[in-house]
Amino acid sequence: MEKREEAGIEAGVAAMAQCYQPFEPAAYLQYNYTPPRADFSRLDSIVPWKLGCLHRAFTAGDICGGTLVDVGSGPTLYQVLSGCEVFEKLVLTDFLPQNRAALRRWLGDDPGSFDWSPYLRHVCQLEGRSPEAWHEKAARLRSVVTDVLPIDVHRPAPLLPGALPGPADCLVSSFCLEAVSPDRPAFTQALRHVSTLLRPGGHLVMIGALEESYYLGGPGVRIPVVPVDQAFVTASLEECGYTVLEFCTYVLPADMCVGVDDVVGIFFLKARKK
Repeated sequence: MEKREEAGIEAGVAAMAQCYQPFEPAAYLQYNYTPPRADFSRLDSIVPWKLGCLHRAFTAGDICGGTLVDVGSGPTLYQVLSGCEVFEKLVLTDFLPQNRAALRRWLGDDPGSFDWSPYLRHVCQLEGRSPEAWHEKAARLRSVVTDVLPIDVHRPAPLLPGALPGPADCLVSSFCLEAVSPDRPAFTQALRHVSTLLRPGGHLVMIGALEESYYLGGPGVRIPVVPVDQAFVTASLEECGYTVLEFCTYVLPADMCVGVDDVVGIFFLKARKK
């Protein structure tokens, strides 16, 4: 990468960091993780689609090991509800202290934290268990989360030295890289950085936005997103040393377009690091 391009990425990354300072976890959760986007009675609702993809990925039998790292957790936990059954250690990460605080409140069973019980119930049903087993799943998740760490995907070493005992066996990342990168080269560079956390032969499970240019991180908090498509994401993965095992997409129904973003669709992928 040329020095001019590196300087451009650095300037863009700094600008992105400023965009995120007023991010409000409670508003973001309300926008995206309550109905209609989280309507569990509808098969075409976004959230059930994502949870179904994650369930299939973590029950296929090929993803295994000791440690799962969630890259850019935000204030959300849905993305690790299936993975927590497969791994004994789960590390959550985010750049923003307010998001890390939101995660810690739920982990500490704070009654004022976001209610993830509908998600837990739904995933229990996907697993063939009673919805009332959600209490056990919540306890399982709390027991395997070993830390909530700061991360910066734009640094060659995204986590602080010694944060992990060794390379992770699996990475999960949801709506992170495209939402924190100023352009496509920065996306690919960030992917390369986070891939250093993963062992060879380990798996990456990723969910992201398709052709999105912005989303709201709170009232009046408009955060730019680099628009990506399947061809670009696949090319980035291959450039960073992955074999793509699965790539599927979801197109938003009209009534899911609720004015908090301009996302066209969502992708889900599973890849293996060479």
